[in-house]
Amino acid sequence: MTLTERPQKRYGSIVVGILVLSVIILVIGWLESAQPGGLNIAALTGGVVTFDTMVRIGILTTAVVGLNLLMGYAGQVSLGQVAFIGLGAYFSAVLTTRPSLIGASGLSGHWWWPWLLMLVGTVFTGGLAYLVGRPILRLRGHYLAMATLGLGVMVNILFRENLGFAVDKVNITGGSDGIYGIPRLSIGSWDIWPIERYYYLVWLVAIVGILLALNMVKSRSGRALRALHCSELASETLGVDTARYKVRALVLSAMYASIAGSLYAHFRVAVSPKPFDFGASLELVVMAAVGGMASVWGAPFGVAAVVILRDLLRTHLSLVIDAVGGAYEVVAFGIILILIMIFMPEGVVARTKEVVRRWSG
Repeated sequence: MTLTERPQKRYGSIVVGILVLSVIILVIGWLESAQPGGLNIAALTGGVVTFDTMVRIGILTTAVVGLNLLMGYAGQVSLGQVAFIGLGAYFSAVLTTRPSLIGASGLSGHWWWPWLLMLVGTVFTGGLAYLVGRPILRLRGHYLAMATLGLGVMVNILFRENLGFAVDKVNITGGSDGIYGIPRLSIGSWDIWPIERYYYLVWLVAIVGILLALNMVKSRSGRALRALHCSELASETLGVDTARYKVRALVLSAMYASIAGSLYAHFRVAVSPKPFDFGASLELVVMAAVGGMASVWGAPFGVAAVVILRDLLRTHLSLVIDAVGGAYEVVAFGIILILIMIFMPEGVVARTKEVVRRWSG
């Protein structure tokens, strides 16, 4: 975007993009629900992509949109983003299955209780990010990366160690076993399940998140974040309060992650520390990089590319190379990601736009 770009053109492209993504989501949902000719998503993709995969992509898209705001636009490295997803997931999981911990046993039967917890969990995670962000965002470069990495590891250990309490005395996070029996979401007596209903909810949240992020990056705050990314010193000389904008970006990205975590908890109806370890944090960064760091639209494409590629290698690599194990899948996955970064350093979306521009003259 340039400063001279007309607002009508600026917001027209957002509307077109949202409409195209919505149509894609609706078509995929219709294919799975109607199954014309007995075909569903799994059959059409040779078993590589399932409806479960599409739900996971939608949940991760919400988290990666937030991460793109922090890393791609504000230029702040975060290797512990999965901690905020875990906080959202555990906040919903703990208080929907153990409401007596806060003396709310009488509220747990109401359909709106999980929704309220999702909202409160988002505010709680954002508040925690604010408190943590003020000291650690003073760091720069690899020092900041190490601090966020430490945050992610620390939160994961707290989940695994039941926040320091003995599980047989006060069971909060369930320790290494995690929490089971998390209720499904519903509106009144209408359950948002089976998975076809949950699919539409997850993608509705992702699209709203994309829309809000697009509006933000094209606003005055978005321009300040980009200036901050280019040069912190130059931004300060122009009057940008860099410390405030960095904390804002972290809080916003944490709130996106918390919502994704809550959706994950109610989707799996179980949580454990394993999905929120260091490897998951790195995977989020890879998804953001593959889609394009400084691109909100890069989030759904980056997540889809990484998730589908990983599932494809897991299910089909043994058909190409005999007697391969899990280690070879990781090697193949790494080689492909390196090639993507070499030939598409700015991400899949930016490269695709460039190719389309060349072909259209």
